Amino acid sequence: MSIPNGYTQVTFHFINGQTEAFNIPVSPQEFEQQITSLLEKPSFILHLRDQTVVVSTAQVMKIEVKPPLSGLEGEGIFPNSERVTALTRSGR
Repeated sequence: MSIPNGYTQVTFHFINGQTEAFNIPVSPQEFEQQITSLLEKPSFILHLRDQTVVVSTAQVMKIEVKPPLSGLEGEGIFPNSERVTALTRSGR
């Protein structure tokens, strides 16, 4: 999935193992400014052309953002990290 100019691609990994990605019409810098406050709320809303999606932050295990949010700094933020293995789900 390509990312249009002026958009940020956000992929949500839910605790039930499902994954869903969205292109959000804000720059990465704008998204970077909002992400901390978004995660503090019980839910947030994405308006799509044909529907509205409400995301429960309690159900989100991981969020991936493209392009990277390079302006985030401070405790708990590790720059220049590298992924060694992709997230896998154990078979039950």
